[in-house]
Amino acid sequence: MASPFSPATAPAASPALFSASTSRPLSLTAVSARIPSRRGFRRGRFTVCNVAAPSATEQEAKAAGAKESQRPVYPFAAIVGQDEMKLCLLLNVIDPKIGGVMIMGDRGTGKSTTVRSLVDLLPDIRVVVGDPFNSDPDDPEVMGPEVRERVLEGEKLPVVTAKITMVDLPLGATEDRVCGTIDIEKALTDGVKAFEPGLLAKANRGILYVDEVNLLDDHLVDVLLDSAASGWNTVEREGISISHPARFILIGSGNPEEGELRPQLLDRFGMHAQVGTVRDAELRVKIVEERARFDRDPKVFRESYMEEQEKLQQQISSARSNLGAVQIDHDLRVKISKVCAELNVDGLRGDIVTNRAAKALAALKGRDTVTVEDIATVIPNCLRHRLRKDPLESIDSGLLVVEKFYEVFT
Repeated sequence: MASPFSPATAPAASPALFSASTSRPLSLTAVSARIPSRRGFRRGRFTVCNVAAPSATEQEAKAAGAKESQRPVYPFAAIVGQDEMKLCLLLNVIDPKIGGVMIMGDRGTGKSTTVRSLVDLLPDIRVVVGDPFNSDPDDPEVMGPEVRERVLEGEKLPVVTAKITMVDLPLGATEDRVCGTIDIEKALTDGVKAFEPGLLAKANRGILYVDEVNLLDDHLVDVLLDSAASGWNTVEREGISISHPARFILIGSGNPEEGELRPQLLDRFGMHAQVGTVRDAELRVKIVEERARFDRDPKVFRESYMEEQEKLQQQISSARSNLGAVQIDHDLRVKISKVCAELNVDGLRGDIVTNRAAKALAALKGRDTVTVEDIATVIPNCLRHRLRKDPLESIDSGLLVVEKFYEVFT
């Protein structure tokens, strides 16, 4: 596994360590030797030092306090009329490797409300106490460097169960706030350089949500997509290179009237959901009434949907557990790739995502085999944003995918 320090100067045997504290930055203290130690890895004139971490009890109390103080969230089960968007979100929660979802639609169609309502459904995960990267105590791929070294040394790690986190990325965020930064001021005043983890560190093993993603600077979108694809974030400042795990589900939403993302950026999102305004009068009335009930008394409204929410939570948890056992027939995989080839989809992301999404849908339905119906349901969302735009084409790209699907599969 790659060392967080640049390969040109770092010893190959030991990874760098990060602070386990969530309240303090990581200190890089000047030294002259290159000697690995238990709580730090010395490199040239710097070492990454460990500081005190909060206990499991403190972390649980903090999480409980945050949950009580947060504003009420509209229940996911109460959202009606946006089945395509809801399905794409659920499939990404079941299999985060699908690669996230881009939601485009008219203003006022509940895009942000639906994404934020996903918080209640997110399953619990095991994390190492005090680690700023939400390290998994069992999976080296999503361990911070310090945690990984402690495991290699045979140390028993304190573990706590926590909800998957959802991080909101504000439009005005700077690259330093997103990726993390090394504080040069401390170097000048105290002779110490400190690394402050950013939003990507907080979002590791969670969800990163960008509202109005089409208004975000392209270079920042590129950073997010690169981190989401590689699973690692690298910060390089003043000759120092530091990496940490950054595996998250990237969810973006936007209004097409405000502009589209560049095709090469759009292609990096696993799925694409189109959201339209509900036209049925009865359904519109129901949505208005439900929203009025929620605004009147959020607690009572949430309690009325508690049973449905718990049922959906159990369904997601079961699907995540059974996902590895789901199989897709070789003949179906060949036909998926044939659809992608005949639609002139660039690259292989379309093939990979369609296979993953179909398996996740089968797991959600409680089956261990993918059917043609599963593929038909997910393939428009997996391919429509990957087609080359034809300015003279009047037909929706999703309909083109559906037509080609039935042509190949029947």
